[in-house]
Amino acid sequence: MAKAKMSISVGGGEPIPFDPDAPSQAAKDMIGSVVKKAVEKVNNDQEGLVGQRLKSFLERIERLESEKRDLGNDIKEVYAEAKAVGFDTPTIRTMIKLRKLDEQKRQEKTELLRLYSASIGMQLELPV
Repeated sequence: MAKAKMSISVGGGEPIPFDPDAPSQAAKDMIGSVVKKAVEKVNNDQEGLVGQRLKSFLERIERLESEKRDLGNDIKEVYAEAKAVGFDTPTIRTMIKLRKLDEQKRQEKTELLRLYSASIGMQLELPV
């Protein structure tokens, strides 16, 4: 079985092909330069501010990830409530997506749905 091709890119640079079993010298150099910059930054940090700042970023991200998880659970509960009283949740999800669009985009989607449906001989009665 063939291995999947991989590439690495750092800082928006050009991707470099990368074989984890035999990394090219360019890939090693790129990884080395990233590590070298990180080591320099930490070593030049006389007051420990880099570590404090990094820890602050990590804690903020972890807190936001937790909030995102909680919100996801809350949304699931609302869908479950809607389903329990007889609403079709996939239709609700579609309505949520459509409500996020501005009127012009919503009309474009409706027209495309009509066009595609007609092209396969399927008649849809959609509001204008």
